[in-house]
Amino acid sequence: MKVVNITFKFADGSPDETHPAVEGESVLDVALNNDIRLQHNCGGVCGCSTCHVYIEAGMDDLPEISDKEEDYIDRAVDPRINSRLGCQCVVQGNEDVVVTIPEQDFLGH
Repeated sequence: MKVVNITFKFADGSPDETHPAVEGESVLDVALNNDIRLQHNCGGVCGCSTCHVYIEAGMDDLPEISDKEEDYIDRAVDPRINSRLGCQCVVQGNEDVVVTIPEQDFLGH
């Protein structure tokens, strides 16, 4: 079973955190399993934009973005070229992932 590290950076200035992730776990799963606050109003089924994150490294080893995910990212606050939904970023490769969690002072879509 492949294991990579996911480093979480926080827009609010909190210290970075790095946690292991096994193949098949999402960024959202790893965040929640390690008490990292990442909103997920839809329960992590690609039905909203609240688990919006920025992938700073490791994008090539994540699944390609789907049309549905892209539609929800368009509804997120301050979407960027490296925006993804944490629930859709499933570990599948060998490359470590670096994620920035933006400010979450909203309820989202």
